[in-house]
Order: sequence, then structure tokens, then C-alpha cells
Amino acid sequence: MTRAEPNRSAQFSLLQLAPPGKNPINVGIFLLDTESGRLYKKLRRDWNSIAPPDMLEVLELLDEDLGAKMGEQSGEDFLKGFEEALSNSLLITERADVAVVSDFETVLNRLFEEHVKRTEIIPFVTHVPIYSLRAAATKFGEDMEVEDEGWARTPERMKLTRHMFAAHVVGRSMEPLIPDGSLCLFRGGVVGSRQGKRLLIQVLGVSDSSAEYTVKAYTSQKVQTGEEEWQHVQITMKPLNPEFEPMIFTPEDEHRRFKVIAEFIQVLEEPA
Repeated sequence: MTRAEPNRSAQFSLLQLAPPGKNPINVGIFLLDTESGRLYKKLRRDWNSIAPPDMLEVLELLDEDLGAKMGEQSGEDFLKGFEEALSNSLLITERADVAVVSDFETVLNRLFEEHVKRTEIIPFVTHVPIYSLRAAATKFGEDMEVEDEGWARTPERMKLTRHMFAAHVVGRSMEPLIPDGSLCLFRGGVVGSRQGKRLLIQVLGVSDSSAEYTVKAYTSQKVQTGEEEWQHVQITMKPLNPEFEPMIFTPEDEHRRFKVIAEFIQVLEEPA
């Protein structure tokens, strides 16, 4: 039987940025191996989204600068000097004990995830903007700029584009895939074949705003009009929930009775 490695002791502190007139924001982690004296760090990268312009140049060099200074002295000496030299803009919290069961890099990443990354917003890298469905229809239907309502985190390693956004979907027609009230990820500017895609559409001429937007599966029926020519004759927007009826359109109905806004990608958050 293999003996388990004993836990090693460590301490961590949070590096915080305090922009003028705002509450401090967690921007980094220091993790000190109290036995060897080695210090580990991990900082945020999205300074543009959180820092005032007059601080950007200093903050963008901060990671490199800290690494150089950490290499010149022990972790304990570095932290003491850093704690004493902080300004009103950069703060460091009191140290807290933490046990290291596996390795220090794993613990550093976990602490960063728990205390820092939740607030890290890198547009179209970690997050996409949240729009109301009406705003999404305006932006992607008429190519106009609209204000976002915040940011939604996307799954790790997902490749994002500036055509992506998040919006809440109201209604049960696409259950169980999309529960009523879910926050969903969409890609605007639908190109290529729509066959089989799940699309966010705006139903034109509907007065009830809750019924004006819907997500449905797109299918198109074609007939052959020549040796290599085909013509769309019917478009069906099909729900997944059998309690709801499909919506039937002709090709001429687009922009007259309905407008395709975006393609559904996945559910980001289900309602509580």
C-alpha cells in the first residue's frame, strides 16, 4: 500500500486593484510555500476592461516586473516589501493558510479560479455580451450598434467571434433542449445552408413581445425545377416540444412575416 504524501503548508494573498471611486477588484494570487520560501503568482490579463487609462501602461508591465523582483529575493522578503510599498491603487489582502495536497501550480490555479477568474472578463475570449432579444434583433437584423446588458461567461476553450452573444429565451417550445428562461449562446449573421439549424427568429407583426421572438429548428422543402436547379417552396420552423405546432412559411415570407436573427449554439445557464 502506497503511503499518501503529507499535506504541505502554504499561505496565499489576493492582489487587488482599487480604481478611484470603486470597490477593490481581485486581480491576482500570490501563493507562498512556507517551507521552501518559493513564491508563485498568477495575474489577470484583461486590464483594458477594468483599469483607468492612466494606469494601463503600468499594469500591463506588472506581471513581468513582479516576476523579475521575485527572482531576486525570497518569497517571504518579496511579500513583506510588497506589502509595505503598495499604493492606494494596488492592495494586498492578509495572508490565509491553505493546504497543498497535490502541487503548488494546481493549488494556484484553483485559488485563481475561485477568487479571481470569476470576475475576469475578456470580451469574446472568456465572455460574450448579453442582449435582450429585441436588442439582438436590432443589432444583427439591421446592423446597428446596441448596448449590452452585461457579460456572460462561456465554456473554457470555446472559440468565440464578435458575432456571438447571449440572450434569455422565453417559452417552452424547445424543451427539453432549452428550458423556459434559459440564458443561451447565439451566433449572429447566419450564413450558408440553414437546413437543420436551430435559429432565433423574429416573428413580424406580433404585438405580444413575449411571442415576437422564438427559437425553432429550420427545415426547407425544395422541388426540382430543372436538371440542376432547385426551388424552395416551403419553410418549416419546427419546435422540439410536441405540445407546440410548427410554423409554416413560404420563401417570400422572409422579411415580411419572419426574420432570422441568429443561430442557437447552446444553453449557458438554466433558470434556478
